[in-house]
Amino acid sequence: MSEENLIKITDMEYRMITDFLKSNYGIDMGEEKKSLLVSRLGCLLKEKGFLSFSEFYKYVINDLSGDALVLLIDRLTTNHTYFMREVEHFDYFKNIVLPMIIKDNKEKDLRIWSAGCSTGEEPYTLSMIINDFFLTGKLFWNTKVLATDISTNALNKAIKGVYTLAEIEMLPKMWQNKFFEKVDDEKFKINGEIKNEVIFRRFNLMENVFPFKNKFHVIFCRNVMIYFNNQTKTELINKFYDITEPGGYLFIGHSESIGRDNSKYKYVLPAIYRKQVI
Repeated sequence: MSEENLIKITDMEYRMITDFLKSNYGIDMGEEKKSLLVSRLGCLLKEKGFLSFSEFYKYVINDLSGDALVLLIDRLTTNHTYFMREVEHFDYFKNIVLPMIIKDNKEKDLRIWSAGCSTGEEPYTLSMIINDFFLTGKLFWNTKVLATDISTNALNKAIKGVYTLAEIEMLPKMWQNKFFEKVDDEKFKINGEIKNEVIFRRFNLMENVFPFKNKFHVIFCRNVMIYFNNQTKTELINKFYDITEPGGYLFIGHSESIGRDNSKYKYVLPAIYRKQVI
């Protein structure tokens, strides 16, 4: 749909929607993203028969089912990911982090969180690495990976675990054969061995308190904070720190960084940070 056919947004409407997104979800659109918001939501307004952004906003905040809110978030957030993205992170996780975590882990409980898991490639990759690492010894460990995202559409695809041949071609051939079942000539499905190891949940990282009983050994939150302003990033990183086990790790995206004065995490490598052992 061309821009001239889209519903126009007033400055007041733009502030109203962006303030709502920022205060509730940490998403900082900024004035420079007005055209992005209009193009992504404008088509939605036309589809649903709304005559203005104000009308749509009222619909979102008054919809008790939450479906309208899910629709808004799904349209505005980009769920771009792929298997083995930033592969050096997975190498470090396999070669350094896993051996270190299991060394003194008497509970045999491995706690890993993929925060902002998008369509599932990241947590499934982590589970495949864990599977290869433990081999038969995995039977004695709790190795389930928690995977959360705010986008219902992304989570639905992740839960189905169906990917095209092009989407899995970055994975080692051995993994393709071992962990995927052929659906047809173009589609492949994660098998039960890996699928059952990943727990998918919808979760908003802007929650004031994270509802987890135990702290995590590893948190992956990559290319999520690009939507947040500096204050929101700092607050989120500090919440991550509080629920990280001493000696545990935080992985963020290579386009992101943590200021030395904004967190107690210690820099390890680009986009890899560690909580010091007490």
